Amino acid sequence: MDRPEVTFQIFQFPRDQIPRIDGDADDWAIVPDSYAIGMDQLVDDEGGHLAADPSELDVKVKVGWVKGENRLYFLYQAYKSYWDFSRADLHNDMFEVVVDGDASGGPLLDKRHKDIWTPQQVGEAASTPDDRITVSAAHWAIHGVHAQNYHIFTPAKDKDWCMAWGAATWIKEFPYANSACKYNFNPGEAGHLTLEFWITPFDYAGPEGPGRAVESELMENKIIGLSWAVIDYRDPDSKKRSFWNLSRHRTMFGNASQLCAFKLMPMEPQFLKPIDAQFTHTIVDMDRRLVAFKDLSVGDVTEWHWQFGDGDTSTEQHPIHVFKKTGNLVTILDIKGPMGTSRRAKVWDVSLK
Repeated sequence: MDRPEVTFQIFQFPRDQIPRIDGDADDWAIVPDSYAIGMDQLVDDEGGHLAADPSELDVKVKVGWVKGENRLYFLYQAYKSYWDFSRADLHNDMFEVVVDGDASGGPLLDKRHKDIWTPQQVGEAASTPDDRITVSAAHWAIHGVHAQNYHIFTPAKDKDWCMAWGAATWIKEFPYANSACKYNFNPGEAGHLTLEFWITPFDYAGPEGPGRAVESELMENKIIGLSWAVIDYRDPDSKKRSFWNLSRHRTMFGNASQLCAFKLMPMEPQFLKPIDAQFTHTIVDMDRRLVAFKDLSVGDVTEWHWQFGDGDTSTEQHPIHVFKKTGNLVTILDIKGPMGTSRRAKVWDVSLK
């Protein structure tokens, strides 16, 4: 990954404080400023400019996640002295986001496939190695399949909120993404913009649709590949634009190995109970009624006491239990530590035939 000297952080939202996608930044007030990534982290055109003029362009980004969801939440706040969004095509101020949910790296752009036939080679097919493929074939094979690129229009006027660059254009649609934007300026004017959105990263997102797609599993302390570029136009009739990149490689848009490392952070301590009993279970062998329990309790725990609902108990942290009876059972975990006690009962979660 790019920038090995730094690992950026993704804030974990409590489940009862998930940000509402409405273009209002109030839900993000609980996110410490240490999670914010501003213009001081971005460089223009692979380091050609080391600092932006905040009177012309100023951007702040926060990224969040929720344990149990495979979604990345974004808050994008920007000021520009000149907003360019009058055209219906790709010419638009943009926030370009590239995500690699399993940090597998590698090319995600069709023309970066290692075995591409160039147009010249296609015309000379007789002398071209048989193991090469056309750009068109590579588009359907790899473009956006294992890592995804979103060209997000800031703002999107009379068009979709973004262009999902690749074969799987369905990734920008609900229920795989959602967005809301607020601004109060016209094309060519100055002003502030607030954009909220979430996206679903995929280990596999093919052009055939979501039926075969594999979502990237998000979990605490996992490292994912992520980067973005702020694409700044200054004239609706000119192709001139600036790319302000978090990665030190502008070409990160087509190469997931050039993304930055982002860590899915545990919950901040102020949002956790001092001690909280939690657990899960897995039925190892239904015929033998063999069930494995895993303690997921929060806090400094020194004692565990399990009641399995069949008369048996255990004081192990992660017990494996053979149940004496079948049916729907109530399982209870009591824990104890320096900060007190906590109980968690699960009613009929363990069902044995």
